[in-house]
Amino acid sequence: MTVAFGVEDVDYLRSEAGVDALREIAALRLTSATLVSDIASARARFGERAAILVETTLLRRKATAKLSRPDDWLFTDEALQQATAEPVARHRARRLAGARVHDATCSIGTELAALRDSAALLVGSDIDPVRLAMARNNVAGVDVCRADALRPVTRGTVIVLDPARRSGGRRRFDPRDYTPALDELLEVYRGRDVAVKCAPGIDFDAVTRLGFDGEIEVTSLAGSVREACLWSAGLAGSGVRRRATILDTGEEVTDAEPDECAVSPAGRWIIDPDGAIVRAGLVRHFAARHGLWQLDRDIAYLSGNRLPEGVRGFEVLEEIPFSERRLRQALSARDVGALEILVRGVDVDPDPLRPRLRLRGTQQASVVIARIGAGGASRATAFICRSSR
Repeated sequence: MTVAFGVEDVDYLRSEAGVDALREIAALRLTSATLVSDIASARARFGERAAILVETTLLRRKATAKLSRPDDWLFTDEALQQATAEPVARHRARRLAGARVHDATCSIGTELAALRDSAALLVGSDIDPVRLAMARNNVAGVDVCRADALRPVTRGTVIVLDPARRSGGRRRFDPRDYTPALDELLEVYRGRDVAVKCAPGIDFDAVTRLGFDGEIEVTSLAGSVREACLWSAGLAGSGVRRRATILDTGEEVTDAEPDECAVSPAGRWIIDPDGAIVRAGLVRHFAARHGLWQLDRDIAYLSGNRLPEGVRGFEVLEEIPFSERRLRQALSARDVGALEILVRGVDVDPDPLRPRLRLRGTQQASVVIARIGAGGASRATAFICRSSR
């Protein structure tokens, strides 16, 4: 059960007694095997405060996936779920370096922490008093105040917005159901420089219909698409409407670049572009930049005879018409026992397929399954490959 925090709980956790208590709780294992006994021990020692102490300790451990040093931070579970991963927040801060910035939905302060060393002026606000109290702890020295994001309290600042996309732990997919609603935010700040963090799966056309006219940047980290950020026209790159940023490699691709690339049979390598590139609709732009081509006009897989630096690829060993029987025989002939399966455009679920292939060998391989061609000429093809890493 999620623990509900009050402002008085935050005050206690920030006090000398609370800091000492958290240090004691941090020494507990709090694993699935010890949780019951550890909580009993915490209750015996700290009574009704035990719940917030244990929850804070568990959230700090969980936060290491997003923050480099969360040991002194305070969180609610929902705020941590929505919090921006530190490398993503730092990337946004670099784009805003030297600006006067108001984070109008600052929550517990992850964006403020990234911005405070690069912004010319920085202020945060939030309507939630508990999260605001936590922000005062997490980003000490940054001015924060309580305010509704739909009622602007600053002028001449870039507005950073991160509307809530979860309610009761469940995701909201319609941007009009965000809190605050995206259409209301865009209307309130029309004519202002804004950067709005959104879910990576947001419907780009729906955003345009809401009146947004700027750049949409899709960002990935550690192989996962993390967010789509709306940059108003005054903050957008010149002529850019779509941008894909891959923080693992530092590569950025935009729709202002050429997108001329051929459609041809597989060469030496097959490349599955980063999810940010696919989500931003920049597969052809990425291909043109690196001298690659598409296997099929409607499939995101690319091919080439040279692997771009820092990009994982699949070296083609064999190409066969896809059927389970043919694939099983080909893998058996290659003594494959461990198999990575990638699929696009074909109704194949890798998890149930893998045991049906009856892999008993000693070698590792990857198989790329894709539908190649259109209409009656289309065919499901399997490419048996060796991964570059």
